[in-house]
Amino acid sequence: MMKRRNTRHRAFDPDPDAPDRCCDMHDCDKPAGYRAPRSRDALNKYFWFCLEHVREYNSRWDYYRGMSPGQIEAHIRADTSWNRPSWKLGQGGAAHAFSEEDVLDPLDLLRGAARARARATRRRQEEDRRADAPQALRYPLGVLDLGWPVSMEELKARYKDLARRHHPDANGGDRRAEERFKGINIAYAAVRAHLVAAGGQDGMARSA
Repeated sequence: MMKRRNTRHRAFDPDPDAPDRCCDMHDCDKPAGYRAPRSRDALNKYFWFCLEHVREYNSRWDYYRGMSPGQIEAHIRADTSWNRPSWKLGQGGAAHAFSEEDVLDPLDLLRGAARARARATRRRQEEDRRADAPQALRYPLGVLDLGWPVSMEELKARYKDLARRHHPDANGGDRRAEERFKGINIAYAAVRAHLVAAGGQDGMARSA
């Protein structure tokens, strides 16, 4: 049976483009089959060594030799942009500041991100408002994502919205939705009871 010849080069095979000459290491007369860059500034110019001496050369090679820490960092930063000039967004090479309206966004990703940022901002504002709430109401208000003070109308509107989104029937009987729905009901009952006791049905809740 004829065996198929393997034409792939092994890891330590000599370079097929190696010149027909001896190793560049002084006093070495072995064939030069392996190349190594001459310097950091001449990466496309090579020494040609035998296997033993290319290993020795590579073990001592330090690309950043002679450079200060600041020069090394600047070099690495330049490499991350393929040594091309770059500018901060909206500066230098940009004609004007970035605008989401200028970007083709068929999947509505940018507007979705903008809505997420708006929700996060509103959530932080609600958290700041809850800092003035009675201690017993801070957790229930957090469950309902409400600030303080809050009116009975705001409370009912938020409860209806959360109940509609987290009702088990609207989530295929999901267990986590059921637990979330129970927490919403408990939080709503706690805040509503406080508002009723404080006269909240007639206006804005008063701090107890």
